[in-house]
Amino acid sequence: MLSKLYIKNYILISELEIDLNKGFTTITGETGAGKSILLGAVSLITGQRADTNVLLNKEQKCIVEGFFDVSDFNLQKLFNELDIDYEPNTIIRREINAKGKSRAFVNDTPVSVSNLKQLGEKLIDIHSQHNNILSNNKGFYLQVIDAYSGLKQQVSEYSKTFSSYKIKFSELEKLENEIAKAKQDLDYYQYRFNQLDEANLVIDEETEIETDLNKLNNAEEIKTNLSSVYQELSENDTNIISTLKNIENLISNINKLGIDTKSHQKRIQSVIVEIQDIADDLDTINSGIEYDVEKIELLNEKLNLIFSLHQKFGVNTNKDLIKIKDELSEKLSGFAIDETKAEKLKNEIEKQKTELFSLANNISKIRKLKKSEIETYIVKVLVSLGIKNAVFKIDIETGTELLKSGVDKVKFLFSANKNIETSDILKSASGGEVSRIMLSLKSLLAKTTNLPTIIFDEIDTGVSGEIAAKMAEIMHKLSSTTQVISITHLPQIAVKGNEQFVVYKDDSDKKSQTKISKLNQEDRINEIAKMLSGKELSAAAVENAKALLN
Repeated sequence: MLSKLYIKNYILISELEIDLNKGFTTITGETGAGKSILLGAVSLITGQRADTNVLLNKEQKCIVEGFFDVSDFNLQKLFNELDIDYEPNTIIRREINAKGKSRAFVNDTPVSVSNLKQLGEKLIDIHSQHNNILSNNKGFYLQVIDAYSGLKQQVSEYSKTFSSYKIKFSELEKLENEIAKAKQDLDYYQYRFNQLDEANLVIDEETEIETDLNKLNNAEEIKTNLSSVYQELSENDTNIISTLKNIENLISNINKLGIDTKSHQKRIQSVIVEIQDIADDLDTINSGIEYDVEKIELLNEKLNLIFSLHQKFGVNTNKDLIKIKDELSEKLSGFAIDETKAEKLKNEIEKQKTELFSLANNISKIRKLKKSEIETYIVKVLVSLGIKNAVFKIDIETGTELLKSGVDKVKFLFSANKNIETSDILKSASGGEVSRIMLSLKSLLAKTTNLPTIIFDEIDTGVSGEIAAKMAEIMHKLSSTTQVISITHLPQIAVKGNEQFVVYKDDSDKKSQTKISKLNQEDRINEIAKMLSGKELSAAAVENAKALLN
């Protein structure tokens, strides 16, 4: 339960502190005095959004502190899950500085706003006329049914399995996308590798091909020149070798005549052998040269392929292409597509899907089994609250899609008039009827949930007189097991509080400020009398106030 609330520098509140007790507490005050400002401050310590607009003094930080007695509410497990030190008397503090930066603490341990929200949901249930839970949280319908049906454990088990299922499903989607991309990359790398591999590239091959092409394209001219050289060396009538042999004979004759020319003769013989060798080599080369059109075409094709690969891969040599091919080969050999993991995930998902449908169908059966009891209870309370012809129905539509809370979609249907067909509660109920329906549902929830504190913000909207008194009785009865705080403008509800606070606006300073006071018995009589008759207190209003309080 909320035992103390401390607020500083929040909207119209400079500083205030409220001590609260168990049971039923009512908070009253004139319209515009700031009753809802208190509710806004409480919402900060339950994880709601905040900004610098809440600062009264823009140069100072805002502080809201809630002191909670949580000793009887089995919250140790939640504290452990949120990694917060558990204290039976827990203090939650929220700070907003002048720059709008927000910080939150639980028992002096810094916590995230999301963790604060999780904890706040277990400490305080706020019902505000400006934030109708019927229209803003369809999950509330199932919360009512499941709480009454004792499905907390089953729904918790389903939720955990469903969360795991969704995580695995996301993992599978991600893995399948990765596999699809990997296959595309693999195809691309393989295609590029095949292009290079099929080209049978050799380092500096392009230079050799250009040389060979040059030979083939000039084969006729080369053969003509080689033939001419050969003829000049050894075939013409006046060829070089014949001339040299004649010279050798002449030197030999000189030698016989007494002049020593043997060395010169040997040298001439060596030249003859060398030139003959040259002539034979050139003749061999000549016989090996042919003008081969087919070979020229093949070499041109290969050279064009090489140059096109140079251009495609952005390099200038075959050496670079061979390097790229080797790199692609390494990528392909190390490429792993984990289809086995994907298959394993699919099997796990299918298994969980079967388990989830089993759990969800079980939950659905129990919901449908218990719904008539809930309908009967709500109608009974609504009749006691003056809706004599109330009809309340729960429509449970079981689908084939796994949802966060099972396979059911739920609607609350309502009719306040005889022989008028029920329809969606949001369309068929007036403001006053919605208030009474919400109170009925909250009273049902209080029977089955161990919620420390419920705050009603003007749940009496649209009702008055005897109906308001009956609503007050229900809230008072609720307060036997749950701390109930009701912000109200009706005296019939205010008087039912075990204690009463009044919110008022103090204009005595330079700036208007919202303040709150706990009323003693005499002040309380006067406050109730004001609510009955206005600012001018009549003796009749005072007596009426006394009678209501008694």
